[in-house]
Amino acid sequence: MGKTSDLTAVQKTIIDTLHKEGKTQKVIAKEAGCSQSSVSKHINRQAKGRKKCGRKKCTSSRDNRTLQRIVTTNPFKNVGEIHKEWTAAGVSASRTTTRRLMKDMGFRCRIPCVKPLLNMKQRKKRLAWAKDKKDWTDAEWSKVMFSDESKFCISFGNQGPRVWRKSGEAQNPRCMRSSVKFPPSVMVWGAMSSAGVGPLCFLRSRVNAAVYQEVLEHFMLPAADQLYGDADFTFQQDLAPAHSAKTTSTWFKDHGIPVLDWPANSPDLNPIENLWGIVKRRMQYARPNNAEELKMTIRATWALITPEQCHRLIESMPRRITAVIEAKGAPTKY
Repeated sequence: MGKTSDLTAVQKTIIDTLHKEGKTQKVIAKEAGCSQSSVSKHINRQAKGRKKCGRKKCTSSRDNRTLQRIVTTNPFKNVGEIHKEWTAAGVSASRTTTRRLMKDMGFRCRIPCVKPLLNMKQRKKRLAWAKDKKDWTDAEWSKVMFSDESKFCISFGNQGPRVWRKSGEAQNPRCMRSSVKFPPSVMVWGAMSSAGVGPLCFLRSRVNAAVYQEVLEHFMLPAADQLYGDADFTFQQDLAPAHSAKTTSTWFKDHGIPVLDWPANSPDLNPIENLWGIVKRRMQYARPNNAEELKMTIRATWALITPEQCHRLIESMPRRITAVIEAKGAPTKY
């Protein structure tokens, strides 16, 4: 073995260690398992401090800092826009170099998380709610029936703009898109507990208090009978206007159904949101041609949800609450 490039990392370490101890090259070569000339060349190269060969970088550290500042300031720009702004600042670099440097800095092009924007008052209420519920057991959460509406569209391919972010920045506010609470779409109401899911309701009109009470009457009560029988339960709903209307509150009182207090804009605390996600992922390759086919696909996919899946989601409530407390009321990954 006569080339220093043929030496392994272990051999180089042995040579360096024994050379520092004052051993002869002959002894070092025997211990490292290589030729004496390889030992000599490695020692001489280390002594001269020979630098690695390679093409000189076309950008300076200052240029790289400018690029990082551009990406951080507006992470929703595409590579072409970022490259144009960077070269406008006096940097001479290709678009390929721009993309490569962005990746070297740790930026990856990802689909942004969609989270509702929370003001400070809402964060404080979320934090107070989480602290109040932090000692609830799995048995207590199993008595809660979670409900929600969700939109389903015929086209599932439009994922929106992407964002340049580093690993661990998924929940950074500057890397998230704000969600629209009531987008124009087909809406579906559903409910779940640790025992499974209830029947779905497809909403044909805008949900006001009267429509919502019909949903409760014809779908929530049958779901309660199916999931709880004669056992007591607590109903969960968000703070949508139809849900918090006085007539709706009166409906719950007349039927003797307790309603769980709930913080505003907190889909991350509701496990049924994850259930909607499961359904939509299973439907991502479905291509219904019209609304009726879409409803059939949703019903069929919803029917495949198992009680075990629901039970695991309900068991995540303590972790969700802990995450909210640690985030001091801010949106969490759930």
